[in-house]
Amino acid sequence: MKIVLSPNPYRDKGLKAAQAAERVLREAGAETCMSLPFALEKGNGVELPGHLNFLPNEEAFRGAGLLVCFGGDGTILHAAKDAESHHIPVLGVNLGSVGFMAELEVSELNQLSRLTEGKYTLEERMMLDVAIRREGKIIFRDKALNDAVITKGAVARIIDLDVKSDAVLLGRFSGDGVIVSTPTGSTAYSMSAGGPIVEPTAENIIISPICPHALHARSFVLDGRRSVSVRMGKLSRKTAYLSVDGGKAFRLGGSDQVELRRSGSKARLVKLTNRSFYSIVDQKLGRM
Repeated sequence: MKIVLSPNPYRDKGLKAAQAAERVLREAGAETCMSLPFALEKGNGVELPGHLNFLPNEEAFRGAGLLVCFGGDGTILHAAKDAESHHIPVLGVNLGSVGFMAELEVSELNQLSRLTEGKYTLEERMMLDVAIRREGKIIFRDKALNDAVITKGAVARIIDLDVKSDAVLLGRFSGDGVIVSTPTGSTAYSMSAGGPIVEPTAENIIISPICPHALHARSFVLDGRRSVSVRMGKLSRKTAYLSVDGGKAFRLGGSDQVELRRSGSKARLVKLTNRSFYSIVDQKLGRM
């Protein structure tokens, strides 16, 4: 089995965790290679071990059976989306502060030897297809594993939003924006905005207003077969921005409509332990 190791050098200092994992996997008979999850910026102060060889993602993913990612939820999220496009499952090793998407802590690297024995299962996670329609044409497409967030610009105090499901108005409110998330993303920004925690293997779309200026504005949990559209109010001249999975913000015009629906693609996460989602929530967030 060929396994790609993808360490975040900002989290994995000196790539110590990735190198320890490489030793475990090679002793278990796996073929390994390393590939960084993103390009490093110049002058970033990060020094990579000189004896390690890093392959471009396209080359590293070719013929790979699995990807092991080292970092926080953001790193694992990014890696899982890249791996999904190559139909490769992902196992996350937590080097962040929370780590809802990670299967292992850095102290549990010895469990990686089980991968070569096939002693693991795969868990599928729903994704969202996200598009922006402007004057009848699609000008932007992306996939979200966590969420798509529409927020106000720095100047505008609030924005007016119309949120629809299957062309039926769900709500019209003013506020800082709205989060449309998957069950995987329900424990991220959506939860911080007061949204519900949803089991990550569920097939739902969660809509959570951000600081709404209305008592009636509450979160909605929709069936995964629904479509969602969001646009600013007809009389609004303000600016809003769309960010998919925390990525670079795309500026929205007043006539733009953000369209979201369940994707035909699914991310696949590797499960090595028997930890349940509920025990992880209890561990990460404390008793509720």
